[in-house]
Amino acid sequence: MARVLVPLAQGCEEIEAVTVIDLLRRAGVEVITAGLDDAVVVASRGTRLVPDMNLDRALTQDFDMVVLPGGQPGADHLNADPRIHALLKQSAGERKYIAAICAAPGVLAKAGVLEGRRATSFPGTLEKLGLRGTTLSEDDVVRDGNIITSRGPGTAMDFALTLIEILVGRDTRNRVEAALQRPRWRGQT
Repeated sequence: MARVLVPLAQGCEEIEAVTVIDLLRRAGVEVITAGLDDAVVVASRGTRLVPDMNLDRALTQDFDMVVLPGGQPGADHLNADPRIHALLKQSAGERKYIAAICAAPGVLAKAGVLEGRRATSFPGTLEKLGLRGTTLSEDDVVRDGNIITSRGPGTAMDFALTLIEILVGRDTRNRVEAALQRPRWRGQT
């Protein structure tokens, strides 16, 4: 069974965190949420999230993928934590999957794992970093090898479904998506 770590920082974007956690679990993926400390995480809109464990304990375990939810100040808290940077560098070195959405691709950039990659983020997040060697995209979800990035809360479901496809295959993605009863966009306003 695939195992995924979702670090949760104070002020994370709840739609991004909960959508990823929920859809991956629907697909049979083992998801472990880890707070940066032992506190309940209060997300950007006041939703209270109770992590499965703290990050120190999670770092003693092995994961196939790390997924960083964005939101502010959540992404800034992730970026300020040296354990997150070390985890990202180690995961990149081991060619494990690394995913980030919204403002969190900026954490990947600061950790040095976007060099030579194509990536997307919440508008302005990566652009303001003046990255050289990273190709910026406005696509909803971008996969470049083992790095997957996405734009923001509105793309969280497509992001999570992409992660499912990568981890457990297209058939499982299709099964999970069909059960969600997502309406097809018909160009209506």
